[in-house]
Amino acid sequence: MKRIAVYCGSSSGTNGIYRAQAERLGKELAARNIKVVYGGGKVGLMGAIADAILKAGGHVTGVIPDFLHTLEVAHGGLTELYSVGSMHERKAMIHELSDGVIALPGGFGTLEELFEMLTWGQLGLHEKPVGLLNINGYFSTIIQTIQHMVEEGFLKEVNRDMVLISEDIEELLGLMVAYRAPAVPKWI
Repeated sequence: MKRIAVYCGSSSGTNGIYRAQAERLGKELAARNIKVVYGGGKVGLMGAIADAILKAGGHVTGVIPDFLHTLEVAHGGLTELYSVGSMHERKAMIHELSDGVIALPGGFGTLEELFEMLTWGQLGLHEKPVGLLNINGYFSTIIQTIQHMVEEGFLKEVNRDMVLISEDIEELLGLMVAYRAPAVPKWI
C-alpha cells in the first residue's frame, strides 16, 4: 500500500484519545512512507492527522469540495490540495488516489464514506482493504450491527469479513497489507 484514504471527523470528539490516536496514526503512516489522501480539512481529526503526517515529513493529499474550500476549512499546508465541484467528485477522487481505506471516529460523513467503500467492495468495484481503527470502542456498536445483519440474513459472512477491525494501529495496518478480497460473488 502506497496511499491510504483516511475518513475521519471534522470534529475531535469529547475524549482526547481520538485526537491522540489520529496523530499517532499519522506519524506511523509517515514513518512507513505511506501517503495519505483525505478530505482536505484543517479542523478536527482531519486536521490532526494531516498535521501529524506533515510534521513527520510525510505526504498528504487533500480533496475538498469548492463550497467547503470557500468556507475556509481547507488545510493550507498540505503537500497537494485538489478542489472539486461536489462531494461525489471528492469521494470518487479519494477512491481513485488510494490503495486502501482507514476509518477513524467521525459522524455521518465518515460513516457514509466508509459504507460506500464497503458497498463498492461487495459489488466487486474494488478490492481494496477497508479498516476500522476502533479507538476507545468507538465502532463497537456498528460492529455489532454488522454482525446482526449477518445473523438476520441481510449480509453474507464474506462481506462482514471485508471489514478489518483493530484497536491497534500496527495490527490494523498488518491486516490491511495481508488482505485479499474474496474470490466469490459478494452480493449473492
